[in-house]
Formats: sequence, structure tokens, C-alpha cells
Amino acid sequence: MRLVRNVLLTRRTLFSHKLRTFLALVGISTGVAAVIVMVAIGRGAEAEVIRLIQEMGTNLIVVTAQRTEAFAGREFVPGNVRTLTADDADAILDHSPLVANVAPSQQQRLTVRRGTFSVETKILATTPAFREIRNFRTALGEFFSEDDERRSARVAVLGNSVKENLFGNEYPLGEIVRIENIPFEVVGVLSEKGISAEGSNEDNQILIPLRTGLRRVFNQSNIRNVHIQAVSREAMRPVEAEIRELLRERHRLVAKDLPDDFTVQNQITALEAENETATSFTLLIAGVAAISLIVGGIGILAVMLIAVRERRSEIGLRMAVGARQRDILIQFLSEALILGVVGGLVGVFLGVLGGIILGWTTRWPTVVPMEFVGIALAFSLSVGLFFGVYPAHRASLLFPIDALRSE
Repeated sequence: MRLVRNVLLTRRTLFSHKLRTFLALVGISTGVAAVIVMVAIGRGAEAEVIRLIQEMGTNLIVVTAQRTEAFAGREFVPGNVRTLTADDADAILDHSPLVANVAPSQQQRLTVRRGTFSVETKILATTPAFREIRNFRTALGEFFSEDDERRSARVAVLGNSVKENLFGNEYPLGEIVRIENIPFEVVGVLSEKGISAEGSNEDNQILIPLRTGLRRVFNQSNIRNVHIQAVSREAMRPVEAEIRELLRERHRLVAKDLPDDFTVQNQITALEAENETATSFTLLIAGVAAISLIVGGIGILAVMLIAVRERRSEIGLRMAVGARQRDILIQFLSEALILGVVGGLVGVFLGVLGGIILGWTTRWPTVVPMEFVGIALAFSLSVGLFFGVYPAHRASLLFPIDALRSE
């Protein structure tokens, strides 16, 4: 019964000073909303990066030939070393039972023409396994086949952007495009994929069979990358170790104690690094937003101190008729807690709504984590309690005679 009286008295007191109460609520609710919105942006960015990495392929490991280095007295030729070959890719597949599939590839940016239209794009020569390993799908036609690869067929699969630039709304299948003045028949168009986690436009490329590219377009035998699919997520680290050991032996690096002439990128390592970076970023912006919560708490402190000063006579009268120090303490703590609770609930509503609206209007990826909603609400309660303790304690220590004389 006493608790109900305290709550009713608290509500009446807060409503009797509407502007002051409103300003205190604005401070705490703004802080909670800012924390939720900032965390939603950070979590959304984290989820988007993870999605992009996973779209690159399932259980993916990428071996890349090292970049060439400049030496004094020698002419520097930019590019990759020429020790990585398609035979290395076959050896990796044959050597490890933990490898499900491999796709060697070579690439260059070249000019592609179709009639009077031309576009500079990436020409990627690879094998049919590349489509499965890298999760590519065709919107029109089909991917080139193993038979196309064996006979070095001059067939091409266009990225969505290349198709738009060269053909517009025209039907491209069966048409001819020229790469380095070599005619290629268009057999397929890839589904739109967008920007990869590496920052490259996956739609601005043309895929051709590996043998065709090496013999007729690039005129070289080495490759730049080997895309490897492990049989499971758990097998990726063992496969990475096996690949490094195998390639060092094949490239005769072990006997001469030379450094690797290739790099191995594990998808799990990339995911862990991106997760760590995104989590640090989220915590940073949440910490910055939490400062506004502290400012809101200071607003509660100011409101409660003013309330104690203005209500000295009320406190003295209550203590004169039998109220104990504990009753006065509970009364003022109740007011601070109610400010924290109401401000927190309003802030949660505004934060969730703001995160949703921000995602709709800007197309930024936003994810509102429910655990942070609970944390922000609990923090607002803690702020209300923390900044209400001192004024409540100060009010409870007033002597009834001194309080009554203040009038």
C-alpha cells in the first residue's frame, strides 16, 4: 500500500513540473535512441560484410601468385610471378581428400567489341568448376562446359553490366563479341551479383574457358589464382596447411629455403578478421553514443536537485508527521527511476523506429540487435538510479525544523 502511495505521489509530482520532466526525459530517451541506432548501423555493416564474404563461395580458399618485386639493376615488370600453373591446381585436387573442387583462373582487363560498341572489362579465364565454387548463376543461357574447356572453344559468359553495355535490351545469346579481335560466341549471361567483399564489380567481367584464354587471348601458361573448395568448414585450416606444403615442394622452395611465391587466403580467416573489425567499430560508436546517456543522466541529476531545493518545506512537513529518512529516500529514488524507465522506453521505441527508417530511406544495412535494446534499457535504469541517489540521499538528511524554516 505504501508503494502505491509513493508511485501516485511521484506521478503527481512529476506532472506538476511538466516542462522540467519533459526535458529530463528528452535527455535520457535521446541517449538510448542514439545507442540503438548506432549499434544498428554497426551490426548492419557487419552483417553486410559477412554476407559478401560468404557470397564469394562456400568453404573457399584462394591461392594467389605473389606480386613481382623490384630489384636494383633489373627492369621492373609489374604483375604476378609465373610459377603458379593449372597443373598446380590439378595436384591440389589429387593430393588432398579434403578438397572438393578447384578452379584455376587467369585474368586481364581488355577491350571487348561488338559492332560499334566497345567496353573495357575484366576477362576471366577459368574452368566450369568456378561457377559452383564462387556461387555464380546464369540469368540467360548456360555456363560453358567441360567439353568447351577441353576443345578450347571460343565461347563467353557475360557479366550483367557487360551485357547491358554491349547489347542493351537486345537478346545476346548466339551473338559474337570480339576480345582482342578474337570472336567469341555468347552462350550465357550471369545473374546480377554486385560488388564483392574485395571491392571488385562481379558484374563487369566476361568468363571464358581457361585453355582458350591462356592459348588464344593471354598467350601464357601461368595462372594468377586457384579457387579451392574444401569439403567442410572444419577442413579449411588443414587444407590450407596441405596446400602450402604441396606448393612449396612443387615450386622447389623447400630445399632452397626460399619464401613462398604465393599467398593462401582462407575464408574463415577473412571472416574472423572482418568480424573483429566490425565488432570493434560497433562498440566504438556505441560508446560514443552512450555519452549522450550520461548527459541525460546529468539532466536527471539537475532535475532532482532542483526538486529537493523546491520541496524542502514538503520534506520537512512529511518528516514532521512521521515520515522516516527511508521514506524520503525511496520517494526521490522513485522519481529518478520513473524518469529512467519512461525515458528508456521512449528511447527504445525511437531507436528501433529510427533504425528501421534509416534502413528504408538510405538503403544502409541496419540490424537492430534485441540484446542491445535490453542493454540500453537497463543502462537507462542504471543512469536514473545512479544520478538519483545523491539528491535522494540529500533530501533524506534534511532536519524537519530546517526544512520547514526554508519556507
